[in-house]
Amino acid sequence: MSTDYQRAREELGRRLRELRLESPDGRLTGVQLAQRLGWQQSKVSKLENGRQTPTDDDLLAWAEATGQAAVFDELRARLKGFESHIRSWRRQLAAGHAPVQESWNTLVSNATTMHALSNAAVNGMLQTADYARHVFERHASLWKSPKDTEAAVRARMKRQEWLYRPGKRLNVLMPESVLFARICPPEILAAQLDRLLGVVGMDTVHLGILPLDGALPLAMGNSFSMLDDRLVIAEDWHAELWLDDAETIALYRRVWDTFAEAAVYGPDAQQVIARVRRSIKV
Repeated sequence: MSTDYQRAREELGRRLRELRLESPDGRLTGVQLAQRLGWQQSKVSKLENGRQTPTDDDLLAWAEATGQAAVFDELRARLKGFESHIRSWRRQLAAGHAPVQESWNTLVSNATTMHALSNAAVNGMLQTADYARHVFERHASLWKSPKDTEAAVRARMKRQEWLYRPGKRLNVLMPESVLFARICPPEILAAQLDRLLGVVGMDTVHLGILPLDGALPLAMGNSFSMLDDRLVIAEDWHAELWLDDAETIALYRRVWDTFAEAAVYGPDAQQVIARVRRSIKV
């Protein structure tokens, strides 16, 4: 978990403790507050110690139970402040994958240039519908989120229209290992590789492959996307990290540029993709 995120959660917990201790009705113990709220005392403890992220409803109930309902707006602002940078999958996927994909569509539509490092799966901007369908289905099962697979696939395919608009540029790096990843049946993976072979020559796509037998300048970290030079979105199992400060953006750009020097492009990239394609038995 991000240190900045955890620090912000702990600060919010300390503020909640202050409200409990400074209640106009008199100082409340954790047990007394839990009884007022109808919660387990352990939940009060976790919130105050920054071990659990509260919901808006939790914050409203806390403010009212401590006799200080007017501070709810302050508490909610604190929560939204750090959640704007750490977007948990649990919350994002509460309504399914489609709303998340639509949010991405809005972000991408406003961008001119994207830089992406995709080390777990084929980048979403280049996925086929069948490949994307398997990605969404598996993640919906992992998160036990609503299965709106077809709507999510349609949204992702709509985003790819960006690639055919003049003045746009997608710069994407993928390790060769991604091409082998069997996160879908062989025939779907083969079709996905055919798709990649076809985009190598597109004016709006600069695709680099990091060969398995090539030297890597850095240990591979998480996948990330950079929209222009204003926002980086890094992916983790628990959340997306939305990073918009100039120093961090510059760091991610240096990471991308460093890996880009080790990648192969054009006909060389096609040779790598074709070699993997030939190894797939369908």
